[in-house]
Formats: sequence, structure tokens, C-alpha cells
Amino acid sequence: MKKWYGGALVASLFMLLVLRYVVMKNPVEESYLMNPFSSNATNPLEWVHITGSPTVQYPVNASQVISVDAIAFSLFAQRNLSEGENNTLFTWNLLKNLINHSHALPNGVEAIKEAGSAWNSLMALVQEKKLGYANDNSSKKAKEKQCPHFLNKMNATEPDKSDYKLRVPCGLTQGSSITIIGIPNGLLGDFRIDLTGEALPGEPDPPIILHYNVRLHGDKMTEDPVIVQNTWTIAHDWGEEDRCPPSTPDNNRKVDELDQCIKLVSKDDNRTVSPHSHGSRKSSVGLQGVKYFPFKHGSLFVATLRVGSEGIQMTVDGKHITSFAYRETLEPWLVSEVRISGDLKLISVLASGLPTSEDSDLTVNLEALKAIPLSHQKPVDLFIGVFSTANNFKRRMALRRTWMQYPEVRSGTVAVRFFVGMELWNEARTYGDIQLMPFVDYYSLITWKTLAICTFGTEVVSAKFVMKTDDDAFLRVGEVVASLSRISMTRGLLYGLINSDSQPHRSTDSKWFISPEEWSEEKYPPWAHGPGYVVSYDIAKAVYNRFNEGRLKMFKLEDVAMGIWIDDMKKEGLEVRYEKEERIFTEGCKDGYVIAHYQGPREMMCLWQKLQETKRARCCGDP
Repeated sequence: MKKWYGGALVASLFMLLVLRYVVMKNPVEESYLMNPFSSNATNPLEWVHITGSPTVQYPVNASQVISVDAIAFSLFAQRNLSEGENNTLFTWNLLKNLINHSHALPNGVEAIKEAGSAWNSLMALVQEKKLGYANDNSSKKAKEKQCPHFLNKMNATEPDKSDYKLRVPCGLTQGSSITIIGIPNGLLGDFRIDLTGEALPGEPDPPIILHYNVRLHGDKMTEDPVIVQNTWTIAHDWGEEDRCPPSTPDNNRKVDELDQCIKLVSKDDNRTVSPHSHGSRKSSVGLQGVKYFPFKHGSLFVATLRVGSEGIQMTVDGKHITSFAYRETLEPWLVSEVRISGDLKLISVLASGLPTSEDSDLTVNLEALKAIPLSHQKPVDLFIGVFSTANNFKRRMALRRTWMQYPEVRSGTVAVRFFVGMELWNEARTYGDIQLMPFVDYYSLITWKTLAICTFGTEVVSAKFVMKTDDDAFLRVGEVVASLSRISMTRGLLYGLINSDSQPHRSTDSKWFISPEEWSEEKYPPWAHGPGYVVSYDIAKAVYNRFNEGRLKMFKLEDVAMGIWIDDMKKEGLEVRYEKEERIFTEGCKDGYVIAHYQGPREMMCLWQKLQETKRARCCGDP
């Protein structure tokens, strides 16, 4: 029965791979670059015909007239949503006036039109799922963004290449699997499977989250065939080896209630060496030295690495072989590439169950990463709004596992939310820490997110202070809270790396180009750099009120825009205190930082680990 089951599994996997190969005619890379929220989607303005309504005109093309009522109908109509779903739309429902100001920033009209189309499609799909009528194909298309659910490669071995790499753009999550079909060949038949992360700046090699090394003829420790599992980082070099069979029986631990090494793969003390064995002495002894070994020279195998809650399991030809427990800071969501090398004829590689940019509900330790629910009885001292975009799932996960674990955040005295252009419905429901925006993300519209952060911080949580930061900024929350306490200023405060002597970039080649029509003066008023700044409640509240009154100047550089808004308030009598924080580093990390900008997921994990171990703000390049 077991043999039949194993054979059926192998046959099924082959059929699956062949079918996918036939159906998926586009290259793998194209599958996660497709954008289902294309501007070619159905225009919501064609669905509702309203006459005599107010209009918004796009100044570049006066013939393009948009019905305000039609857009409002698409984006702000009442929907049958749960409480958790509505919580992701707190800010959304307070930004209806964006429609009237959509022409004020580049791409504003397009962003709202595309959002209307995508939102209606998404809501239709959500309702279908609730009624149990969702179509699997439409569901897959809605999720397929930069993060695919499935990747495969047939005929993977290429001439003159001894290794193969498969990029995994959004990491692995619980339930993800990587299936490899191949034949050990060459002189020895030894091969390796490495799950690697992203290298830190200045590092020659990326970290290895799992090193799976198959040695058919043993190594320095044994002449028997052996599987060696390990990890590697530039800081800690190779870790302690997990060997199968283990060097001693006591080393065979359980991972996800499965043996670290299946008991069949154990040393056979009663083995005999056949005088008729082919190959070298080590080869004959190695093949006879264990009771069972799943890989054989010249024999086809189907091997699957599967991500569990405690570690990664390997099955070969349907039989569980090994387990490997996760090691600190080296977790599956950090995996960015699968590397296969050695003496192996690689027939195919298949990665499935991958997390899409939304599909993150199976992540390990989910409850510890969910946002603390807001409480009307418990005031929020500091609200932190984080700029993010749909394809930055790894960055958001890094923040959830690092500085969003500060006691101030987990207790609810500091609240954190990501502000994203509307594409992350499932992730928003799963973690409860995302605020969706009624527009599609464009870089030119980030000022709208600043407005949204002020709106949430005053109208939803009524925080004493409101902070803006980015998803690639590592933030010492405790130090920010302590600094605000030392300053002891609750009105008219702008805290951050203040720039009081800057001029507009007039070169059209500059990312921050500003024309004289956008800003005619030679200098900007004082402003705080974007990786992280804090304003007091009264300033954030004034931003929201002025927006609704039509008195808020929209400026495409969001950090400068805040400086302009505060300067306008100052001209009208507000006493402003500009508190400069020199420990905010906008170009990387320096020891003693309060905020370190341009930090990738690995760097975030490294900085957090250093804080936990040393209680000091040390950068990752330091000893």
C-alpha cells in the first residue's frame, strides 16, 4: 500500500508539472509583474450616468471631465463589510474631499479613477466569496501581483551551468513548498539546495536560511551517505550542523512533531561490504553503511521542502526524511532565492503556496504580529503612520517583527499603521495594522498619505503626537517617546531632523524637481526630513481641518509640504517650536541612532537583535 501511495504521488507530481508547463506559456518573471489594477480596466464612470453633477477637470486635458458623484459612488458607497474590514477603512471614509482636489497633484485623477475601478472589482469578489460563489480563476487573477502564488521551471538544467537560481520575490510562509525533480549524476552525485536571503550592503554573500547538503559518499566525519543541514551568515559563519543520520541517536530531535532525521536513515552496524560493488571503496561502504538513504546516484527523485510552523521539512518520493528548526533572525519570509548546485541533472523546480502581497494569513506567530485593537478608554500618546506600497511585504513583516514589538506598541500607548494605496485587502484584514487609501499608489501622491496620517491620528485615535515614517526606516520607539517627554511641548511642535536652509531643486533631472509655478520663492520654510518626524496634535488637527476647508496647499514633496503648512499656521499666529533631532540619519545607520533610514528586512532584524542583546543602538557593521 505504501509503495502504491508513493508511486501515485510521484505520478501526480509529474502530471501537475506537465500540466502547468503547458498552461503557463508566459515566462515565470512575467507572472508577478502583471498588474490587475491596470488603467485599461473598466472605467467606473461608465457604470453610472449622472447629469448636472459637479465635475473635476484634469488641467492637462480639459476634455477629460470626471463626474464627482460617479467617483464617490464607486469609492464611498455603503458596503456589506465586517467590523474588521471596516477598520481598514477608517481613514478612507474621511478623505472624500480628495475627489474635489484630485487635480492638485500629478497623477491624482488617474489614481482615483483606477482606484474606483479596482475597488468595485474587489468588492464584487469579496461579496461572491461571502456567498460561496467565488470563481477560483478570478480569485487568482485578483491576487496575482508582484508576489506570485506559484512559480515553476521545466527543463531547469542549462548547458555549461552547474547551478540554478529561482527568485522568490516575497519570501516563504507556513504552507509554502519547493519541489525539486532531479537525478544525481557526475563523478560523485553530491548536490546542495540553499534557501538564501538578501545580502546586507557591503556583504559579499547573502545569508543562508537553509543549507541542505546531500553527500552520497560521506564527508570528513563519515564514509556513509549523509545529509547535512545548516545556516550561514557573515556575522556568525556556519552554525551547528544537523546531520542525518545523526552522529548520536540522542541528537534526533522533533520539529513540528516530526523527526529531525527519519529513523530509517540510521547506521547499519551489521552492514557488510559486497566484493562486487562498483566504484570506489568509499562509494561501496557509503551505500552499505545506512539502512536506507533517499538519494541514489543515477536515480530519479522527487524532493519537497515544506515550510512548517517550527521549521522546514523535507520529503523524498512521498516519505518524510528530515526536519530543520528555524534559527533566530533566519526565518522563511526572508528567503529571496532558491539555489541548487552540484552534481545534479535538474529536471524541474516548482514553488507553490507562496505568499502573495495580500496572502499572509499563514505566517508563523501570527497573533504576536497583529495590531493591538484601538481602545476608546485608553488614550494613545503617539500615533505612527508608515508609508508603504503593495509590493513591500517583506519590509512590513520586518517592522512587525522588530520595532513594532516595543512594549509601548504592544501595550497600545503607541499605535502604528501602514498607509497603502488600497491593494492589500487580505493583509489588512489579517494583521489589522493597514489603512487602505481611496487611490492607487503614485509617488507624486505621497502628500495625500501625510494628510491621511494626520487624519487618522486626530479623528480616529486623537493622539497627543502624530508621527510619519517609512517602511525602510528603523525606529527606536522608546527613545522617541522619551524625547517627546523631555521636550515637554504639546502644542506647536515639529520634532525631527529640521532643515532650515534649503532651496527648491530647479533641475528637471532631479527626483525632487520643483518648477517656479509649484514654488516661486527661493527658499523653503523650515521642514523635517521624511524618514521620521513628529507633530503635535494641534498641528495635525489643523492639517485635517484646512484640507476640508479647501485651504491646504498640495505640494508633491510631502516632508516639505508639512513645513509649508506649519509656516502658514505660524503666519496666522501659531507659536511653533522646531526641535531638531540630530540622531535621525537619512542615509543609513550610525551608532546612537534614533532613526536609521534605508534599512532592508535583514538589517532591521539585525538592528533589533543588537538592541535586545546589548541594549545599545549599534549598527550592523559594528563588532
